[in-house]
Amino acid sequence: MIGLDTNIIVSFLAQDDPKLSPKATAFMGQLTESQPGFISLVVVAETAWVLKTGYKMKDADIAVAIERMLQASELIVQNEQQVFYAVAFAKQGRATVADALIGALGSRAGCDHTLTFDRKAARLPEFELL
Repeated sequence: MIGLDTNIIVSFLAQDDPKLSPKATAFMGQLTESQPGFISLVVVAETAWVLKTGYKMKDADIAVAIERMLQASELIVQNEQQVFYAVAFAKQGRATVADALIGALGSRAGCDHTLTFDRKAARLPEFELL
């Protein structure tokens, strides 16, 4: 298994850098189920943030991109179930991937709820406004 940094994932997804995107694409094409790439939660959150702030993508489109990573048999996504949960809420427009992931991970850790000042995040069942 090989760990993948955010810049590899973003270069692969965006296909906008004439030097880096082909390298990322070629590397991703070499991954297999027996030699997969590993995507950590930090990379998931960073990728969502870069796509939103740098590429001005909508939350639902970001969720679809992350969902594709979840579906790829040659990729292992840390805490896959919680990421899938976050993607589902983001695709519905109910939250950002990051907010829904924060709530899902807190719930998995045994939190009764997660406190926030973010009114949109507070609409998720795992959150409460402070």
